[in-house]
Order: sequence, then C-alpha cells, then structure tokens
Amino acid sequence: MNHSVRRHLRLEIESYDQSIRKFIPGYEAGLFRAAEEIARARPRKVLDLGAGTGALSEFILAQSDTAVAELLDVDAEMLAVARARLKRFGNRARFRQASFLDPLPTCDAAAASLALHHVPLMADKTRLYGRIREALAPGGVFVNADVTMPASGARRDADYARWAAHLEACGIDRARAYGHFEEWAGEDTYFPLDDELRAMRSAGFEARCAWRELPNTLLVGQRPR
Repeated sequence: MNHSVRRHLRLEIESYDQSIRKFIPGYEAGLFRAAEEIARARPRKVLDLGAGTGALSEFILAQSDTAVAELLDVDAEMLAVARARLKRFGNRARFRQASFLDPLPTCDAAAASLALHHVPLMADKTRLYGRIREALAPGGVFVNADVTMPASGARRDADYARWAAHLEACGIDRARAYGHFEEWAGEDTYFPLDDELRAMRSAGFEARCAWRELPNTLLVGQRPR
C-alpha cells in the first residue's frame, strides 16, 4: 500500500489535524471514546494501524500511564509529525514506517482511526481483521474509528446529505462538500455498519458498535480468552 495523505486529501500535512475536524463529524469524540475502550483493557502494548499524525495514540497514551504505543504508517511525512507530537511520551511512543497489510507484531490492543477504509474489498478487510485478531493476546481488544455508510438507496443519500451539512456548518459550501466525497472515493471505501460487524465476527472477534456520530463509527472487537 502506497498511501499519501498530501495527495489523497490534497492537504498540507501541517493542516491535517485542523482540516480533519471539519471533514469528519465527532472526530475528537471518536478518538476519546476509542482511547477509553483501550484503557479499559489495561494493555502493555498497543498497535496504532495507519497512525497518521499520532492523534489517536496521543489520546491512548494520555489515558494510560504504562501502555506503549507502536505507530505504523506508510506515510513518512505523517510519521514525522507524529514523532514531534508524541515527543513528551518518550519511549512509550515508537514508530515504524510500514503498512497495516504487512505482518503485524504481537500486542495487547490494536487501534485504527480513519485508516482501514483504504481496504477496498470486504473479503480483504475480513482477512485483515483476522490478522489483527491473531496479533492480539487472548482477551485483547481492537478498536476501529471509521466511516460507515449504507450500501445504496435513500438511506445512503440521506447519510451523505447529513455529512455534507456538517461540512457546510464548518464553512465548506455544499457543492465543494460533495466534490470532496467524489475525490475521496478514489481511495476510500465505506461499508455498511452491519457488514463491518459481520466481518469482525467472521474473523473471530466478539464485536459491537460502541459509539456513532453519523457517519463516524466506533467498532470494538475483543479476542476471546
């Protein structure tokens, strides 16, 4: 996987954290809830898959005094921002330029935020979920904060209209909002919530939806003990 946020979102890396809050409803609340779910598991090692600028790892490390976060991302520019962002956590934050499609190290918890929608086929995503489950220790937890959308029809249209309204409220006009959706569709695939839960369960997780601010969704899976 060769993904560049600068190319995909047409953003300067330095403006990513500000812009993503305009693009994604409940972005910060989703990170906080994801970190809460991780903290409950009291992990020693957490993998942050497609870690970007380190926003999710920052929330995770801030809610735990002992966890170590290993950030994986293919985008060197994003990892450089993450290194600066997480400097205060010292060696509790570790960095690896790698894809979440590469072999995964063992861990007690795994997390992703707005990263796994780059997997375009549900069959491949189900296999990825299986690999994440295998990387986890028994009882380990996996959290995925990402967009879910109905497959088609009036519900999908309505959800996109609500998403566009969020962008409008953030100062992005409606035509440009839908232009963003079309541009992102070149690399992003949003599956229905029920399909995501079904895939996680098929991969061996006990899965649930923990939180949602449409279309931003937090899925939680636990590897059985």
